[in-house]
Amino acid sequence: MWNSFSLPFKAEEKKETVKNRSKKSSKKGNSSSSSSSKLPPVCYEIITLKTKKKKKMAADIFPRKKPANTNTTAVQQYHQQNLNNNNTIPAPNWQGLYPTIRERNAVMFNNDLMADVHFVVGPPGGTQRLPGHKYVLAVGSSVFHAMFYGELAEDKDEIRIPDVEPAAFLAMLKYIYCDEIDLAADTVLATLYAAKKYIVPHLARACVNFLETSLSAKNACVLLSQSCLFEEPDLTQRCWEVIDAQAELALKSEGFCDIDFQTLESILRRETLNAKEIVVFEAALNWAEVECQRQELTATIENKRKVLGKALYLIRIPTMALDDFANGAAQSGILTLNETNDIFLWYTAAKKPELQFVSKPRKGLVPQRCHRFQSCAYRSNQWRYRGRCDSIQFAVDKRVFIAGFGLYGSSCGSAEYSAKIELKRQGVILGQNLSKYFSDGSSNTFPVWFEYPVQIEPDTFYTASVILDGNELSYFGQEGMTEVQCGKVTVQFQCSSDSTNGTGVQGGQIPELIFYA
Repeated sequence: MWNSFSLPFKAEEKKETVKNRSKKSSKKGNSSSSSSSKLPPVCYEIITLKTKKKKKMAADIFPRKKPANTNTTAVQQYHQQNLNNNNTIPAPNWQGLYPTIRERNAVMFNNDLMADVHFVVGPPGGTQRLPGHKYVLAVGSSVFHAMFYGELAEDKDEIRIPDVEPAAFLAMLKYIYCDEIDLAADTVLATLYAAKKYIVPHLARACVNFLETSLSAKNACVLLSQSCLFEEPDLTQRCWEVIDAQAELALKSEGFCDIDFQTLESILRRETLNAKEIVVFEAALNWAEVECQRQELTATIENKRKVLGKALYLIRIPTMALDDFANGAAQSGILTLNETNDIFLWYTAAKKPELQFVSKPRKGLVPQRCHRFQSCAYRSNQWRYRGRCDSIQFAVDKRVFIAGFGLYGSSCGSAEYSAKIELKRQGVILGQNLSKYFSDGSSNTFPVWFEYPVQIEPDTFYTASVILDGNELSYFGQEGMTEVQCGKVTVQFQCSSDSTNGTGVQGGQIPELIFYA
C-alpha cells in the first residue's frame, strides 16, 4: 500500500517560511476569459472506477477560511445546520444575518433548503444523497450548466454519480458554493478527478498544488501514474524530479508496487535514474510479486517473469557491479540459464555475446556544487576541531536535493578524516551519515555523501552541520558570501547557533553544498 496517499480510484481506460531579505513580492496578473453565449451539447459518460482501501497520511492541509466575525447565536446555529445534511428548517429572517451574497450563498451548501436537485454519489453500497441548487451549480461549472440548462438537459430530480467519492464531491460543492478550498491528503486525488470531470479548473489547480507540496519519494511513483491519467504535465515533471534524485528511496517505497505496467516501463527506461541497477532489479521483482496478487496468480518465478514481460529487458543487468550480479540477479531465478551465462561472459570475455538487456549504463544526474567562499587559507594555530560542531544555515529559492557536503582537508600533508554530517530543519534531523575521506594536502574540497539525497523545499532555512575528527590543522574558508547563484538556484546563507567551532557566514568550514536540481 501507498503510505502517503490513499488511492481512491484507478481509471481502467487510460515551511518554516523564510522572509527574503529584500522582501520581494510578486503580483500575479488577473486573467479573464470570455465565454460563448451558447454552450455546445455535452455528452456524459459514466466511468466505473476501481477503489482501494485508503490509508491516511499525516500531511498539512490548506487552511480553512474562517466564517465572518459575528457573535450572533443564530448564525452559529445555522452554520452548524449547514454542516448537517437534510435540515430544512431555516432560522427566521436568516438572510438578514449575512451581509454578503457570498455568505448567503454559502448557507445553501449541503442544505436541502430550496434544493431543486439531488445527487446520489458514490459506488453501490457506499452512496450518499446530497442536495444541490441548479443555478448555483451552473454558475460554478460549465458541465452542470449544460446538464441543467443546455440543449440536452434532462429534468431529473435525482442524478446518480457512481464514479465520484462523496467526500470529493462535497469538497467540490464547497468550493462552488462557499469559494473555499478544503483539501485532505486522503481525498485530494478523488477531488482532482471530480474537478476535472466537472471542469472546475481553479479547484483542479489547487489540488495539483497540494500534491506538489506533499510530493516525496514515498508517493512520487504513484503520483506519476495519476498525473499522466489526469494530463497534468507540471505535476508529472515534478514527480520525475523526485524520482530521479531520490530514485532508490522511490523504488523501495510501497507505493512503487501500486503503479500500473505503463508507468513501470517508463521508470525502467529512465536514463537519469540516480540508483544502482541492483536496486532497480529488486524493485521490479517486488512489483512483479504484487502484480501476481492483483492478477490472482501464484507468485512463482515463472509468473513473475510473465507479468514483467518485455519490461525485464529494460533493467540494465549487464551494468551492475559483478558482485551485485553474482550474489543477486544471477541467483534470483528470474533469468534463464542461457541469460545468466551470457551475462557472465559479458563481464569477463573479450568477445562479448549479444544480449537482449540494455548494456549501456544510465547517465544518472550530475551533482552541482555551491561554493560559498571566495578564498581559503590556513595558519599554524588553526583550524582545530576537538570534536566540536561546525554549522551553517542555508535556504534556496527552488526545490533541490542535497546529496552531501564538500569539506576541506589537512593543511599539513595527506591525512584521513572521519566526518559526521547532518542536515536539519527546525531541529528535526532529515539526513545524517558517518564516513571517512582522504585528503591529499591540497586546498581542494572533498565530497562526503548522505546515504540518500535529502529533499530541500524553497524559502525555508536548513542547518548543515559537520563534526570532524582527524589532523587538527586544516584549511578554512574566507570571504564568505551571504548569497550565491548556482545555475538556476539561488542559495542564501546565515550563521547557525549550532556552530560551536567558529564557522559562520564569513569564514570557516562546510565550503560546499552538493546537490541535484
